[in-house]
Amino acid sequence: MHSFFKFAFIAGLGFLVAAEVAYGQSQAPAPGTNDPGIQQRMQNQERRIDQSVQSGELTPKEAGKLEAEQARIRQTEQRMKSDGQLTSKERQKLHDMQDRSSDRIYRQKHDRQKVNTR
Repeated sequence: MHSFFKFAFIAGLGFLVAAEVAYGQSQAPAPGTNDPGIQQRMQNQERRIDQSVQSGELTPKEAGKLEAEQARIRQTEQRMKSDGQLTSKERQKLHDMQDRSSDRIYRQKHDRQKVNTR
């Protein structure tokens, strides 16, 4: 029964991530604000989290916290883009946020907490 709840949680989390990606792709960015480097990095981080959940390297709780952090970064980016441009200072702040997030993903993936995926 416990594994059913884990599976349901992970499946629900995957659904939310997929919905967020689909929603994000349907929103056209304002002119002059598209930064492919930031967008690619966000997709890479999401993929790392998803793969780590599937392999059992991340617990559902760890994955939830990391997903929430990615959502905060996306919200920050949207707020920064709301005036129609992304300054170099804002772009650097987003890169710094992604650097910290990447470090957290790495640390959580390589800690002793694992989920039995068998």
